[in-house]
Amino acid sequence: MPEGHTLYRLAREQQLLFAGRPVHVASPQGRFDAGAALLDGRVLDEVFSYGKHLFARFGADSVHVHLGLYGTFTTGAGAPPPAKGALRMRWVADGPDGGGVWTDLRGPTACEVLTVPDVERILGRLGPDPLRPRSDGALAHRRISGSRTPVGALLMDQSVLAGVGNVYRAELLFRHRVSPFRPGRDIDADLWGRMWPDLVTLMRSGVRMGRIVTTRPEDRSRRGGAVRREDAHYVYRRTGLPCRCCGTEIRTQVMVGRNLYWCPVCQAV
Repeated sequence: MPEGHTLYRLAREQQLLFAGRPVHVASPQGRFDAGAALLDGRVLDEVFSYGKHLFARFGADSVHVHLGLYGTFTTGAGAPPPAKGALRMRWVADGPDGGGVWTDLRGPTACEVLTVPDVERILGRLGPDPLRPRSDGALAHRRISGSRTPVGALLMDQSVLAGVGNVYRAELLFRHRVSPFRPGRDIDADLWGRMWPDLVTLMRSGVRMGRIVTTRPEDRSRRGGAVRREDAHYVYRRTGLPCRCCGTEIRTQVMVGRNLYWCPVCQAV
């Protein structure tokens, strides 16, 4: 499932290409016909993301998209290709350089038109997003420190933190030598005071690079040049491989429906 940095990049791209312009909205698949008819030809005011949610505001109405596990956006310039398959929503507009631009949405968990109160209700259910300006990391800590639930589960709870997914969960915990099985109430303010800014830095780096890289140069097999895929993470998808720091085999098990990765020595309970 795309994590928050991916949605942030998508929102920024669509804001640049479509905001301030009338947009032709269609649903070739037919599942978004009513929403497309309501928005077709209207000016797009803004596109923004919050956590794993994307919102495109057309006046008092907004398109809300949650990509889920299988949703994808594809964007291009010029005339759009012939519509094929399960194409939920298509936008076409005159681009900022005068040429045509288009974007196609396929396979989302949610694609719906919402009113302002509907959008506010969704945002009100979400925890702070590390990518949003002035986001309150202390609020996330209050929710974490008041719970007996393992911190590895809490980091995946979007009402605690918005935008953190499986990769950032595993890598943040390793970088701070925290067991994913440690109860949230055992994450003290000093520890969280180091974890939160590190998470902000990692996610901003993900936006800038278009990929998640969490390893420090000294922990990679090749310290210079572009970071290779096999050097990008400490524990994520490294089951059975030696820990980069202590050599112990990385372990995995399912936690809150997703594979959890950790080092049993560096992240001892």
